[in-house]
Amino acid sequence: MEVSQLPLNALRAFEASARLGSLTRAGLELRVTQTAISHQVKMLEETLGVTLFKRLPRGLSLTDEGHALLPVLSDAFRRMSATLSQFEEGNFREMLTVGVVGTFAIGWLLPRLASFKLQHPHVDLRLKTNNNRADMLLDGLDYFIRFGDGAWHGTEAIRLMGSPLSPVCSPSIGARLAGPADLAGEELLRSYRRDEWLLWFGAAGLEPPSLRGWMFDSSLSLVEAAAQGAGVALVPVAMFTREIAAGRVVQPFDTAVATGSYWLTHLKSRPETPSMKAFRTWLMAEIDGQIPSGR
Repeated sequence: MEVSQLPLNALRAFEASARLGSLTRAGLELRVTQTAISHQVKMLEETLGVTLFKRLPRGLSLTDEGHALLPVLSDAFRRMSATLSQFEEGNFREMLTVGVVGTFAIGWLLPRLASFKLQHPHVDLRLKTNNNRADMLLDGLDYFIRFGDGAWHGTEAIRLMGSPLSPVCSPSIGARLAGPADLAGEELLRSYRRDEWLLWFGAAGLEPPSLRGWMFDSSLSLVEAAAQGAGVALVPVAMFTREIAAGRVVQPFDTAVATGSYWLTHLKSRPETPSMKAFRTWLMAEIDGQIPSGR
């Protein structure tokens, strides 16, 4: 049977009744009477030549045919609603969902987003922050800005910038650190990447001390703990220039170690949409204007 032969109102009546489990509640949602809903459902059943509901004394029960039809209709109406919602006052608005590791979002991206909105007012940007771990497909991400080596299966990756790690701490702790060797007497706050401190001490030409101290799943939490005097955190200092400028934390040593970069990634199976291209072009232009060559 051709879809064009099916009455849209009848399809809507069935979907709402099946989803809500009640002709009455479906009528309230669609703003018609329960009788009208019942009539539309019967019309659809006659058109299809099947029974979609078992009428029970206390409600409705879907038949096998009804169970097969419901998810298809629910998905179709959901997609239609999402697309129609993108039209605003005669203008089409594109939705763009970007996952961002929280450190990059707060330390670099958010202060610049007003520029993107000004240049691309038709794009509705939705940000989902995370601790560098997300499922691009399940989370519905168009792009994912993440930290690492750029090698993720099934993913295209564009390098955005490096951000070497260096220690930060509260001013009071910083005042008693004459050199990197003094860190052996301090609490060293750690991320879930266990080798970062080992690499930093190697870059400083020192044997690493026994690591002790709290462990955190994000640099944002690390810096906040350091600011409150819990210990010394090893973080991408370029993402925390405001905290350093405000004096909440200090960077006691210039020694830094690179353990990865920030990357703009998307699934190879995901074609680039106009809104994705607009975001990528804007992002790279912002980086080219802010990050010196080779950094």
